[in-house]
Amino acid sequence: MTLKVYCDRMSQPSRAILIFCKMNGIDFEEITINILKNEQHAPEYKAINPMSQVPTIVDGDFTLFESHAILIYLSCKYPGVASHWYPSDLVERAKVHSALDWHHANLRRGSVGAIVNNVLLPLNGLPFNAQAAEEAEKTLVKALTILETFWLKDGPFLSGRSQPSIADLNLVSEVMELQLLSEKEHDRILSPFKKVLQWVEDTKSATAPYFEEFHGVLYKARDEFRALIAAKSGEK
Repeated sequence: MTLKVYCDRMSQPSRAILIFCKMNGIDFEEITINILKNEQHAPEYKAINPMSQVPTIVDGDFTLFESHAILIYLSCKYPGVASHWYPSDLVERAKVHSALDWHHANLRRGSVGAIVNNVLLPLNGLPFNAQAAEEAEKTLVKALTILETFWLKDGPFLSGRSQPSIADLNLVSEVMELQLLSEKEHDRILSPFKKVLQWVEDTKSATAPYFEEFHGVLYKARDEFRALIAAKSGEK
């Protein structure tokens, strides 16, 4: 049976799953769950994923959610997956797990906080919380600093690797979500982190042409969000 991937290309972990499948020749059916329309809370989807989140995969009679677990499962199931995505060497594999675990409590926390406070609240006409926005940016900048000075200190990809792993896919997709910020805010936050910016470009190249294909929806939303926020704030 064909692997089913329930996802939304606006979701950073969803994009990581889609890119991985395409890069490794895994046949799948993409089923869009529009999170901006709250389709993840529909009863028929909650029957598949009670957490009401994307992505989710259904492989025959097996259902799995949480993107890190999905990528590990797919790496182990499909023999055609290139070894650099999820190394067989115990030490190298442990490094991948370490980066994935760090991601959720640090980079993801900062990224989501920045998007919620600087994009989603203004778009929905909700009051701006300066303190929450400041705290979110502190978390994000701290995570980007660690990414720059630790995870990328020894090579072009995480943990000094010469090729991307599933951790690179997840973390780069997270950084890409910051495209939803205004151009001024995006550049102000990210421009100091030269290694991070180069790593994003290296990952784009390593996963071409699928990286840009699956980020197309994000780029379109970025342009629309920036125009709406500029209109609301009276900017030209």
